[in-house]
Amino acid sequence: MKSELVVDVQQKEISIALLEDSRLVSLQKESRNIAYAVGDLYLAKVKKIMPGLNAAFLDVGYEKDAFLHYLDLGPQFSSYNAFLEEAMADKKKIPNISKFKLEPDIPKQGTIQNVLQPGQQLLVQIAKEPISSKGPRLTTEISFTGRFMVLMPFGDKISISQKIKSTEEKIRLRQLIGSIKPKGFSVIVRTSAENKRVAELNHEMRTLVKCWEDSIAKMQRSQPPMLIYEEDSRAVSVIRDIFSPNFENIYVNEAETFAQIQNYVALIAPETKDIVKLYGKDVPIFDHFNITRQIKSSFGKTVSFKSGAYIIIEHTEALHVIDVNSGNRSKASPDQESNALDVNLKAADEIARQLRLRDMGGIIVIDFIDMNKVEHRQALFDHMREVMANDRARHNILPLSKFGLMQITRQRVRPALDITTSETCPSCFGKGEIQPSLLFTDKLGEKLDYLVNLLKVRKFNMYVHPFVEAYIKKGMFSLYGKWRRKYGRGFKIIADESLAYLQYKVIDDTGKEIDLKEESDFSSNQSKSHARQKKNVSEEKD
Repeated sequence: MKSELVVDVQQKEISIALLEDSRLVSLQKESRNIAYAVGDLYLAKVKKIMPGLNAAFLDVGYEKDAFLHYLDLGPQFSSYNAFLEEAMADKKKIPNISKFKLEPDIPKQGTIQNVLQPGQQLLVQIAKEPISSKGPRLTTEISFTGRFMVLMPFGDKISISQKIKSTEEKIRLRQLIGSIKPKGFSVIVRTSAENKRVAELNHEMRTLVKCWEDSIAKMQRSQPPMLIYEEDSRAVSVIRDIFSPNFENIYVNEAETFAQIQNYVALIAPETKDIVKLYGKDVPIFDHFNITRQIKSSFGKTVSFKSGAYIIIEHTEALHVIDVNSGNRSKASPDQESNALDVNLKAADEIARQLRLRDMGGIIVIDFIDMNKVEHRQALFDHMREVMANDRARHNILPLSKFGLMQITRQRVRPALDITTSETCPSCFGKGEIQPSLLFTDKLGEKLDYLVNLLKVRKFNMYVHPFVEAYIKKGMFSLYGKWRRKYGRGFKIIADESLAYLQYKVIDDTGKEIDLKEESDFSSNQSKSHARQKKNVSEEKD
């Protein structure tokens, strides 16, 4: 199976698509100016204690107070709290955690008011991003995630990933980590550490320990709420978790991000650093790899799959609901039971893909087509477990109920990726009336004149819908040729599948978008005002 990553870097966000045999199986979007991302550390202050919830609300600077439950304090909270008090008492000296005496664990059935009080300062980590109307969820079990391991202060345990099956390798890793691990830290060894050399593991261990020391030093000179630690690069942090040496290519369309990813790949897998490639064509990178079309067809409410069957996906505040329909199947079996099993098995494949693609979490309820035979219901359950085995998110699948419903719980740490595939009319903005579409090319010509002659922009790309681009460039004496003779050859008209029919955007040679909508509205209002003034003056003269 051919696996590739495609990274689309835009001004406001980074999109990372995972392709398997050119088919989109995972899509992640990260805002470039996002705050409160999972893994970030904040110095926060306790605002309210809620005994009824056995939790507290903390101020981390977000519009909604963040939520910290008693169970998210971690058993080592007493050691953590004593360390923080010592660090804040003497801000010129960082306490040495290896010499710090660990306190007894707090009771699992304890109460929040016995360990926290309003106004108390805590170093917290984002466990879940803000979702819907809820603020971030926090934990005081601090962890620093690397490629090969997760480092956690205030402990002394070594845990090995269950996905490492070899007993000899588990023993080797446990002994190796035990020899290089500083006292006072627990370590979770990740699957990617399998068969790695001691030098690689030791280097990452020292890097993660330094992240902890730097975070404490910054905390000592900060006042809450304050961001203490975040990943250097959003793209690298996302790729760190999904990277595999089996990738054949990683395409990136921006030089700085390309260099960051290439350096990261060279660090963790030097023999594969050449798979990172800089994409330099004018055609949008997602259009080139047919990702835009797959997004449009995969993120709607209704998703079709093989033989005419389809699923309907609905999102609510409490759960996600998926309904399976046979539709107008072209290869329907004469046996209704076999037909239902065939549709359900294919639907299971698509549902497993959709859960990864949309990053759906929480409770998922699936209404499969009813089947009477017990062996068919068991076959569907086994098949769903099999196709969900590659899903990195923790999940639990229950067998079909007597109503034919399957329930799945899937780890949710960020909002589900919900992309609207329907397009709001860019000309009327939903009002229902637009200017004649035949005159759209005249409008583009006016924009070109405005850009070249008034704004003095010489080099830029104008992106339009593929149908419009084909019309502009059709024939030997095309509009495109006429415009380039009139306004110079510093600009290009390029098709972009993500745009609506009468929509366009302009990107200058530095990669920044020129907002012509506001400019045109402003200039149009100016011209109308100017025209009214001239009319009034002429009437006064008469």
